[in-house]
Amino acid sequence: MSTADLLVDCQDAARTFGSGPAAVVAVHGATCQVRAGDRIAVTGPSGSGKSTLLHLLAALETPTAGTVDRRGVGAGGTGVVFQGPSLIPALDVAENTALPLVLAGIPEGGARLRALDALTLVGAADLAGKLPEEISGGQSQRVAVARVLAMRPRLVLADEPTGQLDHATGQRVIDVLIAAADEIGAALVVTTHDPAVAGRFGARWEMHEGRLRPRHGPSARARGTAHTEETS
Repeated sequence: MSTADLLVDCQDAARTFGSGPAAVVAVHGATCQVRAGDRIAVTGPSGSGKSTLLHLLAALETPTAGTVDRRGVGAGGTGVVFQGPSLIPALDVAENTALPLVLAGIPEGGARLRALDALTLVGAADLAGKLPEEISGGQSQRVAVARVLAMRPRLVLADEPTGQLDHATGQRVIDVLIAAADEIGAALVVTTHDPAVAGRFGARWEMHEGRLRPRHGPSARARGTAHTEETS
């Protein structure tokens, strides 16, 4: 299979926190690949290692064993949507969305235009002038998605993006994530404990006690195949 569309390649990647008798292995040696166009749900109960695996894919954590090769993503090619509140209270929605662009050196005018385009993409353009305290949880997650999309990443990683939302609102956020990833041509990996969310994705990876187990299912939205294998 061609490696031209390979974004992230994990080989026996593991993450241990602490040392000695108190050490906790959050992820045992996981081998997996994310390719351009993939739509992947990572499932499992709380504490199973889902978030840590996502952090390894995002380079937010460094593996304590094995390797995570992200050369296919490139610099600045990954966007992360976190579960909890991530908007800065003192900035309005447009400013929150534009902030990563400004920090990346894009002039404020251009950053604002890209932010407004991203807000339009997720159906939140009418919120541009509001402060985070003036919008709902579902709207906040839409803005968090827009902030990532404004960077135009090749890979979008979302950590339990519906975990604090009711079912209907959560499904709308997933609608937005999938449609937006389609629009910008990004691969999408989402952690979730909700079977209804996982069922929206073409590939499913299961985490159990830090170990990665692959499951695959058909989906019209899946444009690629994720490859995983469990290692002891």
